[in-house]
Amino acid sequence: MRWVTIRSRFFRPSQRGAVRHRRRGLAAALVAVALLSASVGGVEASGSPPRAAADPKVVSDWNAVAFDTIIVDAGKANAEAFMWFAFEQAAVYNAVVGITRRYELYNWNARGPRGASPQAAAAVAAHDVLLEYFPASQGRLDTALAASLAEIPDGHAKKQGIRYGERAADRLIELRVDDGRFAPITFDVPPAPGVWRPTPPAFAPFFDPWIAQMRPLLLDSPSQFRPGPPPALTSQTYTEDFNEVKEVGSATSTVRTPEQTATALFIAPSTFQLVSSSLRDLAARHRLDISDSARLFAAVDMSAADAAITSWDSKLEFGYWRPVTAIQLADTDDNPQTLPDPGWLPLIATPPYPDYTSGLNTLVGAVTRALSGILELGGGRIDVNITVAGVTRHYEFASELNRDAIDARVWSGIHFRTADVVGIETGTQVGDWALDNYVQPTHKR
Repeated sequence: MRWVTIRSRFFRPSQRGAVRHRRRGLAAALVAVALLSASVGGVEASGSPPRAAADPKVVSDWNAVAFDTIIVDAGKANAEAFMWFAFEQAAVYNAVVGITRRYELYNWNARGPRGASPQAAAAVAAHDVLLEYFPASQGRLDTALAASLAEIPDGHAKKQGIRYGERAADRLIELRVDDGRFAPITFDVPPAPGVWRPTPPAFAPFFDPWIAQMRPLLLDSPSQFRPGPPPALTSQTYTEDFNEVKEVGSATSTVRTPEQTATALFIAPSTFQLVSSSLRDLAARHRLDISDSARLFAAVDMSAADAAITSWDSKLEFGYWRPVTAIQLADTDDNPQTLPDPGWLPLIATPPYPDYTSGLNTLVGAVTRALSGILELGGGRIDVNITVAGVTRHYEFASELNRDAIDARVWSGIHFRTADVVGIETGTQVGDWALDNYVQPTHKR
């Protein structure tokens, strides 16, 4: 299979310098206001007053601001969102651990002053990164930064933290220059049995194919963990996958149970909660300090972003058709054990990109591996609460969430089981790589 790739370098808008100048002016104004205002210092998770303000809640607070900026304001409730979350959390991580020295910096070697406030640094780093990429949310971001800085006692530690946070943001922004975002890559493989094509009801083109060739945050390349090809259309595996999803994934299925339907509908939007509200809940319940909190968010979000890139690499490489296409056109696949149903539709509308590998499952595999490794609860425990539309499910072990994620996409009718299983396996490799090569403890405590 071949596709057409048009490469181009990613350039920032010509007004980038002006935006950066306004950002600097804004930061200076906010610093002046913060230093003139009365404020109350942050408190460590243990309850004892820190030497320099280091309330871990700042990490969670800015994750919530990032969610509102990326998902609500910008409307990026799609695979692209995980990239933006990762950028913000990577900058926050560097801003914090560069001062606390608990963990190795992410692609940087500029430590901050030991007496600086990591709380101030985290807030400024998050603000500046989000403002760089989402200038339309300036009002929201400025208000949040003023509130964060108002909670930190005035003094030298606060000033130093602010300055180091600015540097951490600038470093992250510099790292992501020319990373392949928005490159004009297209999927132009002619329709054929087994080849993806736009699906009903929208028949939308391949969404953001440039993600497949974007420079990862942690991995060496998008194809580092590319799996082998999907099953051949005449294989026993494909036959079993086909008949399973045809039976249990149909919008009108009579064999899918109410519990299975509930799981399918719950899992579908759960990934955004996994990198936002679920992490905030975990950090609070486990009383993580500011260093451990920054590490948790960064490891999970950067793994999630690279999982999306890894999945999109496979989607672009193999261009495998979705169940809705396969079932409606089964009379073209040369497999006598797969019967067509021209009116078949899935429980959930099929998203506009190929089947293999499952993006959600690749991401879940990476996130659950990162969680179990960072939390170190033993036995693959993750202790995660996920809340969707007012319903909360608790997953004590990674295996439980992985199992539900695999099953849910089949019960939704939008993936063959192999795409889900391989997605979890591939995502786990991404998470392992992240833990083995990044966010490691330092020897200088």
